[in-house]
Amino acid sequence: MPQNQSKRMLAFALSGIVLAVLPFIVGSTLGNSWVRTLDFALLYIMLALGLNIVVGFAGLLDLGYIAFYAVGAYTFALLNSPHLSIFMPWWFILPLGAILAAFFGIMLGTPVLRLRGDYLAIVTLGFGEIIRIFMNNLNAPVNITNGPQGINMIKPIEVAGFSMGKPVELFGTTYNSVYIYYYLFLLLAVLTVIICHRLQHSRIGRAWVALREDDVAANAMGLNIRNIKLLAFAMGATFGGVAGGLFASFQGFVSPESFGLMESIMVLAMVVLGGMGNISGVILGAVLLTVTPELLRDIIGPLQMKAFGRMIVDPENARMLMFGLALIVVMLVRPEGLWPSKRRKAEFHDALDDGIPAADSQAADGLKG
Repeated sequence: MPQNQSKRMLAFALSGIVLAVLPFIVGSTLGNSWVRTLDFALLYIMLALGLNIVVGFAGLLDLGYIAFYAVGAYTFALLNSPHLSIFMPWWFILPLGAILAAFFGIMLGTPVLRLRGDYLAIVTLGFGEIIRIFMNNLNAPVNITNGPQGINMIKPIEVAGFSMGKPVELFGTTYNSVYIYYYLFLLLAVLTVIICHRLQHSRIGRAWVALREDDVAANAMGLNIRNIKLLAFAMGATFGGVAGGLFASFQGFVSPESFGLMESIMVLAMVVLGGMGNISGVILGAVLLTVTPELLRDIIGPLQMKAFGRMIVDPENARMLMFGLALIVVMLVRPEGLWPSKRRKAEFHDALDDGIPAADSQAADGLKG
């Protein structure tokens, strides 16, 4: 076995061991709330990787991606709760939510095939808000989504009669359901990474890159731009639908407030901050933007009490302020992201070396040629 391959296998094995014991280490030192944060980090990894297909691979700016998350969540909630008195097995609802999300992705992609840039962003933003408002008002004349009150008492996932929503006793110690869901989310997150990696290095992935670089040239080379764009929207939406179903099962409650514009911006920030088009970078961005706000929440309040004896600034406002400033600094210092792909890093630095704004890397390439 080549030395590089053996090192890679060793790194994978060590990473697997760390991920397997991580919830027990975090739970014993920081508490179950931080294990719950790890669960959400895995959910956001799946969401960010799905959006990375649309934004990072295909270069299509989507500000309404959270709508597909909502479709998956409400599909699971409606078909596995007392609200409509319909209870279906989770292994049927999750794929159904993914298929419905893909269908909505195609519905979104079809009318925006000729749009790009700011115009595409505005239309997708509107689509995300339409879905949220739709869920918020679909309680009359027939109560389907229960409106702003949301849907509760959603049944957790059950495997062989074992409910993941109940604590489990292991070696005399009782572990919360957040530990059980961690391993389910970890399995599906790893599966998502594998699928995205295979897509990236497939003919479809190369077609997406060609579309991102120059759709006119890609069309001239014989690529079916229409189908490639629709496939990007559908594939990205599929991962969002699966993550939404898992979220509904994990929370046991969904409401329209969980799928607002801020959520879409957060997921997009994960992709941009980590490094668009690079799977490892997107994972890093998702973990950082999930864990850092919670870390700041635990620090800011006690720090003010220790320094001033009272709260000077509301911890939530201070947390968002520091969080926003950190994002601005990172974008100014590393506009290509914390862990960019080699192609994107070269594009940004070639543009900057030529004295051209980094956002216009395609124009920079044209001038150099």
